[in-house]
Amino acid sequence: MKVAVVGGGGREHAIIKKLRENPRITQLYALPGNGGIGCDAECVPVKATDLDGIEEFVRTHGIEFVVVAPDDPLVMGLVDRLNGIGVPCFGPDAKAAIIEGSKAFSKQLMKKYNIPTARYEIFTDAEQALEYLHSEQAHFPIVLKADGLALGKGVLICQNLAEACEGVRTIMQDKAFGSAGNQMVVEEFLQGPEVSVLAFTDGETLVPMVSSMDHKRALDNDQGLNTGGMGTVAPNPYYTEQAAKTCMETIFLPTIRAMKAEGRPFRGCLYFGLMLTAEGPKVIEYNCRFGDPETQVVLPLLKSDLFEIMLAVSEGRLSSVPVKFSTDSAACVVVASGGYPKKYATGCAISGLDENGRLPKKQVQVYHAGTRREDGGFVTAGGRVLGVTATAPTLEQALQLAYDGAGSVQFEGAYKRTDIGRRALAALAD
Repeated sequence: MKVAVVGGGGREHAIIKKLRENPRITQLYALPGNGGIGCDAECVPVKATDLDGIEEFVRTHGIEFVVVAPDDPLVMGLVDRLNGIGVPCFGPDAKAAIIEGSKAFSKQLMKKYNIPTARYEIFTDAEQALEYLHSEQAHFPIVLKADGLALGKGVLICQNLAEACEGVRTIMQDKAFGSAGNQMVVEEFLQGPEVSVLAFTDGETLVPMVSSMDHKRALDNDQGLNTGGMGTVAPNPYYTEQAAKTCMETIFLPTIRAMKAEGRPFRGCLYFGLMLTAEGPKVIEYNCRFGDPETQVVLPLLKSDLFEIMLAVSEGRLSSVPVKFSTDSAACVVVASGGYPKKYATGCAISGLDENGRLPKKQVQVYHAGTRREDGGFVTAGGRVLGVTATAPTLEQALQLAYDGAGSVQFEGAYKRTDIGRRALAALAD
């Protein structure tokens, strides 16, 4: 089969490496891919948001299956377009992708179907939002969320009234996140360990993957700006068997049943961002696709065939295929460009990688997030450049291998957090 993966980051590289394990795939394309992905798939210079260009490529190259990985093309309706020309896809259609495309929609869905989440208010007018923040109903810290897609950066945690008022200006008046800030959700600040759980679902059956713990802040000790993710570990030690059982009963199954009841059956990967509060697990956010960099630790632990699972999801027969995970641990350390998530340089030569973009003689996987080929080697082409992932029987061993591998990669301005997995190790020690 000829298969195409839409996207060009570390998440897509992890998906592609896993898809390569299936012997039925004779040709694998990435649109647009990146320098490192080019070692594992044929890259095509078509942007993930160029729906016309993607449809044209799929038509003219006889593509038989498409994996749509990023949120933008899913929300824009790429799956609808490709299904319309008879090409099956892994990923939700636009009606289902709204669960991430509009935070207001997802909050209202949870309220309607009694799915536990933070208390919230929705505003389309900045003055009304400011009025609410000045009222007795608002308690600090408080969370402001741009309604639409904002590259994972449209969430502001405000410690006091002054910060919250500034946040309203940033989101709704200055439009720092573009049209995503036309509507805004203001919600209570939840406390407790955070957990990410990705799940395969065909709209009827739901199979959770191994849990993970993301590290969003740019600097050690969760300091600095929010990023797309500086590293992650799996499984998440806070996510106990009892927590998993509760989440399945009160969040996971109720969510897919709610989407079906709304005439928006969800087929693909549904991401649950959870907070394990003193009152029980609550939903912080939904994503309509694999998380990044959670995918880089979850998929290496998948023992079953990813392509067969994706086919089963698209055909509504997920219950008929095995989905098994290793009992090992995995750790991913992101090597980023200096200055990320703000301004950073690109075009910096990367040393330490072989001609295939890998680390020779290291027990790690290297996922390319922001690289391009140049003069026979690799140079930086993004904020998050590489994700170095290791699996091992224990988390401590996986972290040691991942950090050893990440330390072998060098480029001007390279930086990484030095405390990925520290909280998880502390939890395991308790």
